[in-house]
Amino acid sequence: MTTRRKFITTAGVGGVAALAAPNVVRAQSKIKWRMQTYSGAPLGAHVIKPQIEAFNKAANGEMEIELFYADQLVPTDELFRAMQNGTLDAVQSDDATMASPVDISDFGGYFPFSSRYSLDLPVLFERYGLNEIWAEAYGEVENVTWLGAGAWDPLHIFTVNKPIRSLADMAGLRVFGVPTAGRFLARYGLIPVTVPWEDVDVAMQTGELDGVAWCGFTEAYEVGWADICNYALLNNVTGAWCGSYFANSESWAKVPPHLQELFKITIDQSHYYRQVWYWGGEADLRVNGNKMELTSIPQDEWNTVVSDAEGFWDELASRSPRAAKVIDIFKEYTTVMEKAGVPYRY
Repeated sequence: MTTRRKFITTAGVGGVAALAAPNVVRAQSKIKWRMQTYSGAPLGAHVIKPQIEAFNKAANGEMEIELFYADQLVPTDELFRAMQNGTLDAVQSDDATMASPVDISDFGGYFPFSSRYSLDLPVLFERYGLNEIWAEAYGEVENVTWLGAGAWDPLHIFTVNKPIRSLADMAGLRVFGVPTAGRFLARYGLIPVTVPWEDVDVAMQTGELDGVAWCGFTEAYEVGWADICNYALLNNVTGAWCGSYFANSESWAKVPPHLQELFKITIDQSHYYRQVWYWGGEADLRVNGNKMELTSIPQDEWNTVVSDAEGFWDELASRSPRAAKVIDIFKEYTTVMEKAGVPYRY
């Protein structure tokens, strides 16, 4: 009775009320990230903006990613360092363009003849072991977490006033492009030139650039380069650009598991969106696009380029055991696809 009376008397000053009150969970402050992509705003509207908008909406106020386009916060060649030191929380780029300090960086972007179609790339990562190799390589780099790779468009050369109808026509052409493919094409006299992405249009109009070796038809039309270039070379150096998502490891660790999973899901959604956007656009614009004259290098002559790529592969393989492993995977995959025949290879 004494205990009961004490309970009743204290109930009015918080006894019962305290027992009945639900647990109050103090709201966590919203996680905010700054993320920069390699692409300018017109292209970014397709290659990343839908993903970030979807993530921000689905995160339901728990997290928000502020998206920046090429060179808005830091120059593209400083993306890796800026992410590593925490200036940026995340980055979308290829390894080569942002000069990743890993021995497999040359395989990012456009690696000559490593793929024929855009679907080749995710298969190489998911089924042939590239996922594990990329994770291992970036696992050795302090404060950087690699989150996954996906396919973009094939690599074509678009020129302003000088059509390419033979390998000799490449000599002396100054083009804006990605590092590894540019280094390979330089053996035919092409001159890779680096300018900020937003300056490419003006550089082609002033004659500083003769063209671009950066993308496929879908991008050339989307970003306006097809309005400046008069010629499009149909021979492509590779079937798909290899781009990745990266995060600052400390920033990534502060994101709760359910939001990490959400971000990965929207990355996959972005990869799917791009596959469809690029694949459909490439075919449609080659057939129905009327802004550029289509040219080609005769197949017999182009076959020498394909053969030259074998030596380039071996050159890259000699850099490290891990690079050699990547090249072995490319060779194995190419053999399988060629033996499989139609529709994998023709």
